[in-house]
Amino acid sequence: MNLKTSKERTKIVAAITSTIVDVNVQNSSIVSKGQIIVTVESMKMQSHIVASAAGMISDLKVTEGETVEEGQLICYLTEKSNQKNKEPASKIQINNENQIMSDFESEIEKTLDKEREQEVIKRHSKGYRTARENLEDLVDADSFVEYGQLAVAAQRERLNADELKLKSAADGVLTGLATVNSGKHGEKASQVAVIINDYTAMAGTQGFFHHKKIDRLIEIAKKLELPVVMYTEGGGGRPGDIDVKTQIAGLDVSTFSSWAGLKGKNPLIVVNNGYCFAGNAALFGCGDIRIATKSSCIGMAGPAMIEGGGLGLHKPNDIGPSDIHFENGVIDLLAEDESQATALAKKCLSFIQGDVTDFEFSDQSVLREIMPLNRQQTYDIRKVAHTLVDADSFLELTSGFGKTILTAFARIEGKAVGLIASNCESLGGALDVNGAMKASRFFNICNVFKVPIVSLVDTPGFMVGPESEKQGAVNHMTGLFVAGAKLEVPLVCIFLRKGYGLGAMAMSGGSFKIPRYTASWPTGEFGAMGIEGAVKLGFKKELESVEDDLTRDNLFADLVDKMYDRGKATQAASFLEIDAVIDPSESRFIIARALNN
Repeated sequence: MNLKTSKERTKIVAAITSTIVDVNVQNSSIVSKGQIIVTVESMKMQSHIVASAAGMISDLKVTEGETVEEGQLICYLTEKSNQKNKEPASKIQINNENQIMSDFESEIEKTLDKEREQEVIKRHSKGYRTARENLEDLVDADSFVEYGQLAVAAQRERLNADELKLKSAADGVLTGLATVNSGKHGEKASQVAVIINDYTAMAGTQGFFHHKKIDRLIEIAKKLELPVVMYTEGGGGRPGDIDVKTQIAGLDVSTFSSWAGLKGKNPLIVVNNGYCFAGNAALFGCGDIRIATKSSCIGMAGPAMIEGGGLGLHKPNDIGPSDIHFENGVIDLLAEDESQATALAKKCLSFIQGDVTDFEFSDQSVLREIMPLNRQQTYDIRKVAHTLVDADSFLELTSGFGKTILTAFARIEGKAVGLIASNCESLGGALDVNGAMKASRFFNICNVFKVPIVSLVDTPGFMVGPESEKQGAVNHMTGLFVAGAKLEVPLVCIFLRKGYGLGAMAMSGGSFKIPRYTASWPTGEFGAMGIEGAVKLGFKKELESVEDDLTRDNLFADLVDKMYDRGKATQAASFLEIDAVIDPSESRFIIARALNN
């Protein structure tokens, strides 16, 4: 505190009761404006008393270690108007602050690729990208707010500080919040939680602080109700974190239960490249949309664990290769590399983030001609789908598995939809066990993503028979009714041709009355079971009573025709079992209107 006593003489006094820590001047010292005179400490915090003007110190009254009261005289300052300003001693403080910033920036840089040259070279030699390169490609520029960047492995007892920072940068996982696709959907709708395992840091293994970082992001994502994108590459649990003295096996870690707990609440998109074993595979498997590169190997145990269990020696590439998992339904989208995988993740997110106004579509009159005149002839359901939806919006999921069913994200008039369709080119469109599992899972995904569903049905029903039952038909097929009953998003159902039995009901959410709108093309046909089967079962005695084969065949054909006439779309509509029969070329318009109501 400075108190003027004359034109040139100023009292320098203590502002608060404090202890003198440092005295930087003497009597007759010449000081510049802003120069530190003394440093004081109060409540364990230090502050400076500085010269209010250039001048000379006199009558210095304090020494180091002395306690001064509020208002007590420190010294006098005689102002010198012609005193040349020299560099204030306070510059020392500025320099100290610059050093702090320099040290901080150095610590941050040690976590970045440019300071980890050898690890980056090794990664690139495999044709792979680093975690931070994937991060840069995924999120909008300058949008990433990182959590836990300065973390290192719990191995301070076995590695020196510099080695630890190099080998375990960010403890092998990048976590934070960002925006993705904000240029298309706006910043608010584009908020995403991001978790990217870093294989260059201890092979992306899951250590003590690694888990804590993921747990923190999961909790944030849960509170903010954000979608999560996770890159899962890594070797599973890390046994070398010897700093942790309060656990034995670490099986009380909450990461897996917390991550699984987001299922059904937050959209979970997982991306994998390279090796993904044990705990990392468990995280991958919980994803709603599972994207993997062709270089991926995903397994619930790696080679070491398999060998340790006495199950033989196996190379990493032999464990869960991508082609196997694409066929068994573990992988929804198979990408060439990390670049394509990241692009697919961004496209999947876009269906969650909102509608678009800029779209084009094909000539809808094509749909009038697409259905064969022969009701027993197959056709390409993908051609129907591509024609119906907005151009370049179609993204098929899980195409290698459950081929009796097609599942995809797409847009109709800019609005995101989940498209599910019978594939008559596989088992005549009958819903087999794999198809039912695929359909059930897709219903659940659309529910979580809050994306309405369009169901294109042409099915003779569920696949039946002893082989189907061996596969657990009762378990898996009924799961589709459960998924339909829990739907909270709008459903529109369009029957292209066959709508028979429990299978047709399941594709409609459980009943023809569940969809917001249930319509059929003129080629639609309906019944409790397939016409041919119904005739064979219902008219068994009549058919067996006819001895002549030709006469019997003619009788069978006549009965089929009569039952077809009874069950055709117009008849079903007349009994109000469906809402309408529509022109195929108007399907797109009708779906859009139904979803907008």
